[in-house]
Amino acid sequence: MSDPSEPYGPNRQREVYAGGMLANQTPDLPTSPEKLAELARESLSPEAHAYVAGSAGAESTKGENRRAFDRWRIVPRMLRDVAERDLSVELFGRELPVPVLLAPIGVQSIIHEEGELAAARAAKSMDVPLVLSLASSETMEDVADELGDTLAWFQLYWSADRDVTVSFLERAEDVGFEAIVVTLDTPIMGWRERDVKHAYLPFLDQEGVANYFSDPAFRESLDSPPEDDPNAAVWRFTEIFGDPSLTWNDLDFLREHTDLPIVLKGILHPEDAREAVERDVDGLVVSNHGGRQVDGAIGALSALPGVVDEVGDEVPVLFDSGIRRGADAFRAIALGADAVLLGRPYVYGLAIDGEDGVREVLQNFLADLDLTLALSGHDSFETVDRSVLVESDSRP
Repeated sequence: MSDPSEPYGPNRQREVYAGGMLANQTPDLPTSPEKLAELARESLSPEAHAYVAGSAGAESTKGENRRAFDRWRIVPRMLRDVAERDLSVELFGRELPVPVLLAPIGVQSIIHEEGELAAARAAKSMDVPLVLSLASSETMEDVADELGDTLAWFQLYWSADRDVTVSFLERAEDVGFEAIVVTLDTPIMGWRERDVKHAYLPFLDQEGVANYFSDPAFRESLDSPPEDDPNAAVWRFTEIFGDPSLTWNDLDFLREHTDLPIVLKGILHPEDAREAVERDVDGLVVSNHGGRQVDGAIGALSALPGVVDEVGDEVPVLFDSGIRRGADAFRAIALGADAVLLGRPYVYGLAIDGEDGVREVLQNFLADLDLTLALSGHDSFETVDRSVLVESDSRP
């Protein structure tokens, strides 16, 4: 196993090449994210694969997320002394060893039997922060136990039942999550053609509802406990999962019920970013939910510069949607992101090989990121800004 205290890139290269040349061992997982996705498909049921890999409508937003990266090219610099590198960044007073967090992805029990527990153990072993989805298949308390002291945030889908929302906030704070990531772009679910084709919604099969079924406020709203009448509990979940009536004024309610930093996920327009800052929000995540909500939407990376220009250094800005390789994270950070969220790739690793699969995806991703940083002529992300990039139709 790679030692995360050593330089990520050379350490991973030594491990892989020594295994191949001395022991005839090649990596268990594909290093290509595209091949990784293909192999994961073989490990998943058709319904689960559609749920994980699919996006809204014709999936043009998912494609646009990737095309947006190709519009920016890295301009490497030479003779800059990159022998020692520091990949750490600071967010909300905590130092992150790398500018990467595992994105909140729910219902991981349909991907692997150990679900979020396996992902949490892998994150802990690599000291990579994790953002836990409210729609997890394991309770936040059990996932927190696996994470130990590893930095973790809690992602909230704002429920139409205010008592349940408050209970989630209290539980997250009690178990040690250090920020609340409020996903704004899913007050209702998008039109996902793959899921409709299979007539598949995992929540109706009691997947991804562990935090609800274990929540005292949710249980109080039921006529019978979920153990006695799971179908009624599931239907209650569907009634209160999101709240499309929310407005900016409702943010005061969240602030009244948690002392944790509040990060808004799903920001794409500069005016929304400005509104969030004026409402004293603590951070933003530029994201289009991996293309899963609005077909034909702007690529998330295309939205990033405008959001960063609007809010400057007033609050941290993170980036999500489309990160696949180290060069992607490098470009997002160059365009102003303080850190990035890695999503589908680690879930594909989970599908293939559980905890070990997630760990190997992280090892490869961080090695790629470390080497991209060094070979571009930088020893930390403090010197990485827009000046290191050019648009693809221009020249340095």
